[in-house]
Amino acid sequence: MIACSFLPAATQMIYDMRLQHLLHGITFECPSAALAEKQKVVRCVLEGKQYSSIEIDRIFSASKAQGKSLYYVDEDLLRSISPDVIFTQDVCEVCQIDTACTAAAVAKLEKQPQLVPLTPNNLEDVFQTAITIASAMGCEEAAYPYLAGLQKRIDTIIDTLRSHQAPPRRVMVMEWIEPVYNCGHWIPYQVAYAGGIDMLSNPGGDSIVTSWEKIVRYDPEVLVIAPCGFYVKRTRQELHLLTQKPEWPQLAAVQREAVFIADYDLFTQPSAGTLTDGIELLAAMFHPALFTVAPHLQHKYYPLFQSAPANVQA
Repeated sequence: MIACSFLPAATQMIYDMRLQHLLHGITFECPSAALAEKQKVVRCVLEGKQYSSIEIDRIFSASKAQGKSLYYVDEDLLRSISPDVIFTQDVCEVCQIDTACTAAAVAKLEKQPQLVPLTPNNLEDVFQTAITIASAMGCEEAAYPYLAGLQKRIDTIIDTLRSHQAPPRRVMVMEWIEPVYNCGHWIPYQVAYAGGIDMLSNPGGDSIVTSWEKIVRYDPEVLVIAPCGFYVKRTRQELHLLTQKPEWPQLAAVQREAVFIADYDLFTQPSAGTLTDGIELLAAMFHPALFTVAPHLQHKYYPLFQSAPANVQA
């Protein structure tokens, strides 16, 4: 079995399930462990370039309007790997290469691999994709202990919230800063499991542009800023786009000093393990009296009104 993963979330789950010996080709955005030892088959014309949030939004919007993709496949490399199966996605053509673009490259191969599109809409779907991946690689049994361990971690949070009768926090998770996007797909479910409710979100559907006026009226108690594709350091460079707004100081989250920046991969990278990490981090943000941030997540977030964890880069 020779597999290629054209999306980072699938690559992460392949490693989590210890199936990486079957993985030969990846994308340029895959987890660092994979980048260190696997061949990069999928690239992007924006790779290595620095653009602001609004520039990135304009570039991708223009590309979509023109029916073009900013991603491309190294066809010679793909031919040399000669995969049996390729994992791709159809959730977001902005974030990753999609199945249509992949199919165009695959059509030129003498050996036709199986294309397995992963299209989760909610958290349960994400967990199911782990089984889909393991099954396509001929190792379905690898998925079940992996998922059982993650479910146990989520159950612990739910049980703790229930035993303390913790009220849900009114929160907002931002997927983009300029323009502001709400959160969609599986993230509202993460919020709910962590003891919050995001009434601006779009459960099971795409994130959409959300006006600042609407956010001000909603007035979240906790604000989590996690732009897609951005780590904490990158997001902090553009935080002024929010903090300079006249209404910013009056937001309940600001008044309560409950504003957090977080790495995108805990939310918009739909691997079951990273999303479970995201739930645990959200629980500590929403209910700090009940939960603490695990050591392996300390570098994944930045509390705006507190001293940054020692291992967070400014």
